[in-house]
Amino acid sequence: MTKAERVDFVLEELGKLYPETPIPLDHHDPFTLLVAVLLSAQCTDKRVNMITPVLFRRAGNPQLMAKLPVEEIQEIIRPCGLSPQKARAISVLSDMILNNHGGEVPQTFQELEALPGVGHKTASVVMSQAFGFPAFPVDTHIHRLSQRWGLSNGKNVVQTEKDLKRIFPQEHWNKLHLQMIFYGREYCSARGCDGRVCGICTALYPGRRKPVVTKKA
Repeated sequence: MTKAERVDFVLEELGKLYPETPIPLDHHDPFTLLVAVLLSAQCTDKRVNMITPVLFRRAGNPQLMAKLPVEEIQEIIRPCGLSPQKARAISVLSDMILNNHGGEVPQTFQELEALPGVGHKTASVVMSQAFGFPAFPVDTHIHRLSQRWGLSNGKNVVQTEKDLKRIFPQEHWNKLHLQMIFYGREYCSARGCDGRVCGICTALYPGRRKPVVTKKA
C-alpha cells in the first residue's frame, strides 16, 4: 500500500472498531479534565479515575483547589505517582487560573503550557476534548502505532505529531487520536504486537518478516 492508502485504511478500520470515542478520563468540565490529564502522567487512566472522585469532592474547581493545602492534595493523589510534583503543580495552576484567567481554564496553547505541570500533550488534550479545537495529542501508544503502520518515522512525539497532522485531514484529529489510543491498548500493545500480529499491522504489511523496533518517544 502507498501511504495514502494506509491512511484511508486506518481511518476506515478504526471508524468501524470505535465509532464512539468517550474520553477515558472522568471529568465534568475543563478544569477537572486538566487536572485529570496532569495526574495521568506515568499513571494509568484507570487509577486516575479511582483517585479523582475523592479529589474533586474536596475541590472540584480552582477556587477550592487553591485553598486546599498542598500536603492534602499530595496525600489524596499519592497512588498516581509523582505526588509531590503533581500536588504542587495542581495547587499553583489553580491559583494562576484564578488570578490570571478569571477562574476559567485558558483556551490557548500558549496560556495552557505556561501553567505548571502542563506540557504540549496535556494542553493538546484539553484544547481538543474540552474546547473542540483541532489538535492531535501524541502519547506512547500513538507514537508506537505510527511507526508500525508506516505513518511516521519520527524519533520523538513532536515529529510524530507533525507527521500525523500532515497526512490526516484536520477534521479527524480529535477523534482519531482517541481511536488510536484505544486500538493500541486493546490490539497493538507494546508487548502484544511487534508489527506482525494485530489485524491492522498484518493488513498494512502482510509480508513483514522482521519486528518493528519502535524509536523511543
